[in-house]
Amino acid sequence: MSNIPWWGYVILAGLSWGVYVPLIFFGGTELTTRPGTIGGRLASILCVGIAYFVMAVVVPLILMGVREDAKPEWKTTGLIFSGLAGVAGAVGAICVIFASKAAVDTAKAGGATTPQEIAAYRMYIAPMIFALAPMINTLLSLVWHPKPGDAFHFDFEIPGWKLPAGIVLVALGTFLVLMSKEEVEVHKGPSPPKPVEVTPAPNAP
Repeated sequence: MSNIPWWGYVILAGLSWGVYVPLIFFGGTELTTRPGTIGGRLASILCVGIAYFVMAVVVPLILMGVREDAKPEWKTTGLIFSGLAGVAGAVGAICVIFASKAAVDTAKAGGATTPQEIAAYRMYIAPMIFALAPMINTLLSLVWHPKPGDAFHFDFEIPGWKLPAGIVLVALGTFLVLMSKEEVEVHKGPSPPKPVEVTPAPNAP
């Protein structure tokens, strides 16, 4: 993987996070026994946890064991903040999974009955997540500048107008793009069932 350029990792990260929400929504739906239960969502969390364990525990341990340049320096601060990053990622994954169920419950409580009406409440989830996350990331990076030995180094310089304008435009653009896609999915609705062909019984002798 060392031969992959930096922009290659950027594309892979974007692809991975871009398909995450649609995959987890469909997976949770397929694992649900009946509407209103949380078994499918819990099974989704379990599957995500197993994937995390393989990709974030097994693979790093193997690489640290076989490569000399993969030996880390086990610092307490690094362990704490890396662990907090893992917690943030896990909490985000769990919230994405349960956001769908909460949206469906809200739709039904509001009187929605058709699949299109119920799905209409879910179409805000992905646009809001992917519009909110980069805004928070940028704002946090403006004030938090950790340094070796000083994890809580805060400093703030008022940026030019292009930064806040860019944050708003990117967030708005991301929201509108994903929102338009979700609206198409909602209005399209489920595919109609295929007609069943009935073969007439042969005449009795």
